[in-house]
Amino acid sequence: MSQPSSPSERVIDVREIEPRFRHEIIVRLFENLMPEATLQLIADHPPRPLRHQFEMRYGDRFRWTYLEEGPEVWRVRLERLGQGASISVAPLATPIADAPPATSLPTSRNR
Repeated sequence: MSQPSSPSERVIDVREIEPRFRHEIIVRLFENLMPEATLQLIADHPPRPLRHQFEMRYGDRFRWTYLEEGPEVWRVRLERLGQGASISVAPLATPIADAPPATSLPTSRNR
């Protein structure tokens, strides 16, 4: 059973985002979290590659908490650590020039 989200938690159902844009959108949302805010992700598979990406990119500056671990749904809470700490942004391995603005995210349903 999952824990309820708080008012300072943004919940993103990544199942509705086109797969090729998911990680970049999640990283951008995470980097723009307000202090004390969290990001909860809902996925239909274990988000191990994303966790590895976060470990490589942010090290000990984030907390990854599983709220639900399958078999149908995975829920993860992401939290920035170190209040007021800035996060340096490493360049992306692959440019996302084709990514849509955050206001018009592509969904798996409208491909």
